[in-house]
Amino acid sequence: FNLTPSVVCNLWKQFQDTGSIERKPGQGRPRATTATEDRYLFIIARRNRGATASQLSRDLYAATGTRLSRVTVSKRLHKTGLFARRPAVCVPFTSTNRRVRLAWCREHRDWSMDQWATVLFTDESRFSLNTDSRRTFIWREPGTRHLPSNVREIDNYGGGGLMVSAGIMLDGRTPLHVFERGTVSGVRYRDEILEPYARLFRGAVGTEFILMDDNARPHRALLVDEFLESEDIRRMDWPARSPDLNLIEHVWGGQL
Repeated sequence: FNLTPSVVCNLWKQFQDTGSIERKPGQGRPRATTATEDRYLFIIARRNRGATASQLSRDLYAATGTRLSRVTVSKRLHKTGLFARRPAVCVPFTSTNRRVRLAWCREHRDWSMDQWATVLFTDESRFSLNTDSRRTFIWREPGTRHLPSNVREIDNYGGGGLMVSAGIMLDGRTPLHVFERGTVSGVRYRDEILEPYARLFRGAVGTEFILMDDNARPHRALLVDEFLESEDIRRMDWPARSPDLNLIEHVWGGQL
């Protein structure tokens, strides 16, 4: 039980004196909050999930006059099932985005393993050279990470970083390509990715080969389309704002 000798001695003395080790009613430090105040904390934390414990403490004081430390606020919320966790993030969706994504999933849901084996999934990813910019927490219940109320939409990530590119197939992958300084243009995409990698996989797989890349501007440049046509490389139609559907998004750690 991890009890100190002094605690054991005190309990033994109490048992000898009273025949019990139960705490008497009214003993101990009085509770800092009432049940109503606990309920108030729960409600305002649910309404403003991004509020810090210090902010919630100030809100409680303004409403009831009760002062609490942020530690006590956290303990009260823990008892109601709310814990501070990093929010899941996603890109913003329009109704059109949702409709096109659903249509794509329905079109490909019955593909066989042999069909998927012909697809090279490619993507670029930016790795931040700065400290984590998502040091934001929300209050949520366990098992509710992906509920809409617990997801934050983030369109862009700022700061310096390193741009890399890679591709994966069922039975292979490309090397991890690091882009040197500068932006990734259509010319660089063709010269640094398509010519050395996509062309190689097209030759190995044959006419059934399919290239999957997203709708980034460099990927849709006219010179890129011309190159793919000249190499007889088919491109998979891809719904906008759908990085989660790209298999490589889930295995970036294995490329490093």
